[in-house]
Amino acid sequence: MKTFAFADFAPEIASQLRNYGKLMRIDKPIGTWLLLWPTLWALWLAGEGSPDQGLFIVFVIGVFIMRSAGCVLNDFADRKIDPYVERTRARPLATGAVAPLEALTLFAALGLIAIGLATMLNEQAQILAVVGAALTIVYPFIKRYMSIPQFVLGAAFGWAVPMAFAAQTGETPELAWLVFGIAVVWAVIYDTFYAMVDREDDRKIGVKSTAVLFGEVDLFVIAGLQLVMLLGLLFVGFRAELGFWYYLSVAIAAAMMAWHIWLARDRQPAGCFQAFLKNHLIGMVIFIGIVLHYTFNPAV
Repeated sequence: MKTFAFADFAPEIASQLRNYGKLMRIDKPIGTWLLLWPTLWALWLAGEGSPDQGLFIVFVIGVFIMRSAGCVLNDFADRKIDPYVERTRARPLATGAVAPLEALTLFAALGLIAIGLATMLNEQAQILAVVGAALTIVYPFIKRYMSIPQFVLGAAFGWAVPMAFAAQTGETPELAWLVFGIAVVWAVIYDTFYAMVDREDDRKIGVKSTAVLFGEVDLFVIAGLQLVMLLGLLFVGFRAELGFWYYLSVAIAAAMMAWHIWLARDRQPAGCFQAFLKNHLIGMVIFIGIVLHYTFNPAV
């Protein structure tokens, strides 16, 4: 009688765990960074440079979990579309490496972890977390019906901002919603660059995006949104009484935005993808500016 040891199945288990990791985009952390930076802006602004350490840990873990859950659900929703798009045809659900039921089980597990994290927050932040969860669930399906799904993505990615203010201060002041608005505009900017990579495939299969909507004026619209974002960042500096280091970071961010437009100037997929990838550096620069302000100008 043949016996089976764990070692017989270990390679298969390891291979499937790698597929789950790919489904969660662990190998592609850019989305985590894009979600994390506005969250950190909010925590530092709400805490005036000294955010609660426990909240910092909860929100950093929460960013990773919710981004992973969103990716899993997105691939589940797109499992019949991804095989026809050059960039996505190798995804685990598209190739059949992961079954749809497995993906839903993984999404549910990540959702339970997120719920556990939310229980560590105050009541107002928990209420906002419910809205954030709804946005995460709705986004993957909205691109079949709306020409501007990037705005929904922006709301989902930016929703951690009012949550952070609520968790840190017990309220969501005007500054919280201003930062949230900036996060939404920023998401439309970088995700339009991202959508420009797939524009031709999306047109063929009928997927809606701002890249398809904006058409030949895409870079002009992106430049306009970048200007709106910069003005919003300046207003944040004014409302939060930030100083030199912060405004220097905004100036650097403006130069980086011009660089991104230059990268995408020919609208070639490779250049547009680079513009998307480099966008997270803007979030990092702004965060550094906020941290430096509170480091050298501590609240009295």
